[in-house]
Amino acid sequence: MNPYLIGITGGIGSGKTTVSEIISHLGYKVYNSDARAHEIINENKLIKNKLTESFGSDLYEGSTLNKDYVSKLIFNDESAKLKINSIVHPEVINDFNNWVKENHVEKVLFKESALLFESSSYKGLDKVIYVYSDRKIRIERVKKRDPHRSRNEIEKIIQNQISSDEANKLTDYKLVNDQKKLLLPKVVKLLDDIHKDSNK
Repeated sequence: MNPYLIGITGGIGSGKTTVSEIISHLGYKVYNSDARAHEIINENKLIKNKLTESFGSDLYEGSTLNKDYVSKLIFNDESAKLKINSIVHPEVINDFNNWVKENHVEKVLFKESALLFESSSYKGLDKVIYVYSDRKIRIERVKKRDPHRSRNEIEKIIQNQISSDEANKLTDYKLVNDQKKLLLPKVVKLLDDIHKDSNK
């Protein structure tokens, strides 16, 4: 029997990584797409060659991706962002599929991804968790986490991401992370719901 595959996503500053970390601490295996994408970008020679062919040698500082350069590149040019994603995403999907095969004995597996809907990779999953937070809370969280980002930059990132209304239409479980109630009991309840659904 194949593992039940659950996606975890949410806009910047929503707290999806915190939710993933709680799930991981509770003993579940979580694939972090964004972290793996960075590793692939820095370690996979074929991907590095494709990226430098498209964007030049300034894309890397030594053997490591120049994050400041990339941020400026994709912030000002939507086509550059799409090009990078078209090179990296297929490799990440392939990597995730291999990870699922390696962990096939698990009943439930989780995949965290900021671009779960935008990349259409949610279609290969059984269910999706959408972590929702109020826009104001998200901006404050990102400012605290990434002090180098301006409010304007954060607003633009939010604007470019899928809206909450659109995401809700594609979501099976909505988890509100509003700082009003403790997150842990919400996650425990959610995991209980997932197990019930996986046994149907």
